Amino acid sequence: MLIFCMDKIDRQLATLTMALGRTARAYKSAADTLTADFGLSQATAWPVVMIGRLGDGARPGAVADALGIEPSSVVRVIDRVVELGLVERREDASDRRAKSLYLTAAGRQCADRVEAALIPFRRALFAGRSQDDIEACLRTLEGLQTAIEQLARESGSASSS
Repeated sequence: MLIFCMDKIDRQLATLTMALGRTARAYKSAADTLTADFGLSQATAWPVVMIGRLGDGARPGAVADALGIEPSSVVRVIDRVVELGLVERREDASDRRAKSLYLTAAGRQCADRVEAALIPFRRALFAGRSQDDIEACLRTLEGLQTAIEQLARESGSASSS
């Protein structure tokens, strides 16, 4: 097996990348439980929260990126929250072909309730971690995101040459 041939750093990196996925899934599952307490599905709560975080006028592509889903998939999600009266679509003033997303009063209330529930959850989750550790973790994750994007660009340009 290849894993036994890996040197220490490669084993640690393999373990770390597996842990990132496991941790993200566990966090999302626990946070989804919080949204269920409000009678919302994750499919309705998270888009509303992300539009709230991005600010009124967010474009669907930015919401898709924040949710970690494909832009083509976000259309159905947005349709649902519009039907529920949580979000409204408006023509973008700078590009009439594009739509911008705005929280309604009910959507703002929903986003605020979910965010308020997430604050103590995140504080409990990160209890005992120093501010320095949290900042180092953020720097590391941001660096990983940048590296992933760079590798994807390089891979895309290599395959199109």
